[in-house]
Amino acid sequence: MASEGINKFIKLWLCIIISLCYCYSIGRTKKTPKGIVRLLCLLPVMCLFLAIPLNISSIHFAGTTAFSISWLANFKLLLFAFGKGPLSSPSLSLPRFIAIACFPIKIQQHPSHLNVYQTPTNYAIKVLLFALLLSVYDYTHHIHPTILLVLYCFHVYFCLEIILVTVATLTRALLGLELEKQFNEPYLSTSLQDFWGKRWNLMATSVLRPTAYEPVRNTAARFIGRKRALLPAVFGTFVVSGIMHELIFYYLGRVWPTWEVMRFFLLHGVCVTAEIVLKNAFADKWPLPREVSTPLTVGFVMITGNWLFFPPLLRCGAKERALEEYGVLGAFIKNVTTLTFSSFQSH
Repeated sequence: MASEGINKFIKLWLCIIISLCYCYSIGRTKKTPKGIVRLLCLLPVMCLFLAIPLNISSIHFAGTTAFSISWLANFKLLLFAFGKGPLSSPSLSLPRFIAIACFPIKIQQHPSHLNVYQTPTNYAIKVLLFALLLSVYDYTHHIHPTILLVLYCFHVYFCLEIILVTVATLTRALLGLELEKQFNEPYLSTSLQDFWGKRWNLMATSVLRPTAYEPVRNTAARFIGRKRALLPAVFGTFVVSGIMHELIFYYLGRVWPTWEVMRFFLLHGVCVTAEIVLKNAFADKWPLPREVSTPLTVGFVMITGNWLFFPPLLRCGAKERALEEYGVLGAFIKNVTTLTFSSFQSH
């Protein structure tokens, strides 16, 4: 069953690559100028990308494909239709076009010699901590539910960062690209604005900015001025993010949404806009020291996440399915290691 799922996953990704080759050709012909004409040509591919995760049963494969393809790739293609975004550069080769479209990566505009991917020790430690976290789940019956919910927060963070960094590292090695990092130590956030805008899942932030934040701000600026338009733009970005997260959760559980995840992002949208107003009014007079602001920020994210974000995941059996897949992966690695060791001994 596992091999059948992997074969199906590979076929679906071949379909994605072929579709992106078509998109690349659309952008290189004068018969499909940017605008509505190009959007109509890309629309079938975007619909296909929305349907692909429905054909994947693995929670990890479905989640990563939903995030990378149904959300980020579709938003990048939407920008591409109007001659904007990372796919619109005329110098992009086909391999780079495909990589940027279907992977959660962003090319560094000003590469520096000191690069995040030159410090693998950081991620080795996180992989080790993640492995230790998985072993703790064997004793869940002896762990207080509140502690478990805290562990779920670390689980999501470690899992996301390990997957995204692995994809980015492979892409960098194969295509020679200098890439921006996907996370920036979110546990050091000093505010919700800092957490969502500069530290957590920066690939989603980089796509939401031109597709949600900027259009809402430009529209609102016509009526209330550009400075005040910041607030509806920030809140509108959280609305879009909430919708896309609800879609991803549907792919994972295949159950009708309860809109808890949407309420999580609406709550944070309200809090971030309120935070911006309060910062403008009082930050210079009463700035909070990092020793206070960081625990408050991280604590608020974890408490609201345990209240609204994790319950839908737990109800659809996400933890059990994930642990089952880790077990299959562990058995596979063990078998490969045993075979490799046996072959060395025979020689």
